[in-house]
Amino acid sequence: MLYSIGQKMTETSDNANIESLRSFNRFYTAQIGVLHEGLLEGKFPLAEARVIYELAARGEANATDLCRDLSLDAGYLSRMLRGLAGRGLVKKNTATDDRRKSILSLSTKGKEEFNVLNTASIAANGKLLAPLSPQDQMRLIDAITRIQSLLSPGENKSKAFVLRPHRPGDMGNVISLHGSLYADQFGWDHTFEALVARISAEFIENFDPETECSWIAEVDGEFVGSAFVVRLDEHVSKLRMMIIDQKAQGLGIGRALLNECLGFARRKGYTKMTLWTNDVLIAARKMYATAGFRMIDEEPGRNFGVDLVSETWELDL
Repeated sequence: MLYSIGQKMTETSDNANIESLRSFNRFYTAQIGVLHEGLLEGKFPLAEARVIYELAARGEANATDLCRDLSLDAGYLSRMLRGLAGRGLVKKNTATDDRRKSILSLSTKGKEEFNVLNTASIAANGKLLAPLSPQDQMRLIDAITRIQSLLSPGENKSKAFVLRPHRPGDMGNVISLHGSLYADQFGWDHTFEALVARISAEFIENFDPETECSWIAEVDGEFVGSAFVVRLDEHVSKLRMMIIDQKAQGLGIGRALLNECLGFARRKGYTKMTLWTNDVLIAARKMYATAGFRMIDEEPGRNFGVDLVSETWELDL
């Protein structure tokens, strides 16, 4: 077959890109131990470990959601779940709203196995990062973020999002988005932005990564949202400063942020999560209700220059 010079150059470039990607894949799988018989030199293959992690993070899920989110074949996942259930790690309960559906969750034994996996994962990833300077760690995280964004599925790659912990400069974006979005949508005045600024300052000054966490959402490297978990006491955590920019709504960012926060709280042994919201935040309230939160208190009043009904919600973890 005959090729023009341009065609030959394109083919050569494509082949070089493919070989570069294959080389990176070989390097990275060796770095993280994917080729070991069990993930993190443990007893679980990668797919089983990922299912265990998802159930630990979500608390409970159905097989349909797991198939979709993990891109697994339904038959393969079904066999895997039967195996995990047979080993006493996963339990099934009938859904209250549809007896044809099963709700999956980890058993006590499954949670214990997850804690072993999670501890090993933290140690292994910490070992990878340890030789790097803080600046090089930041460069690595930025590169990972870009890779995840470019390879995320979807017709519009520019709308793929990533979640990461907060870093210097993020809290200014959190405060600014709260101030502008709530002013534009609901007419709230500057006192709300001042409140968020105080909460942000308190979080930064008292942040303890062992008991608290932060998630910053980005689309193509641009800040579009956040969510934070703070410690109230040994048993109770609080969801704070959860927000999604209007231009990024509809991408599933809110659900992803909430799932990460709930997963963190469960892993840290909290038995309850609480949050404060207002009656006008209809979409957020619906999401909280779907996740199992229930409103336990409401109080009408005038806040941020408008009449509102403030609400307290909580979830038993």
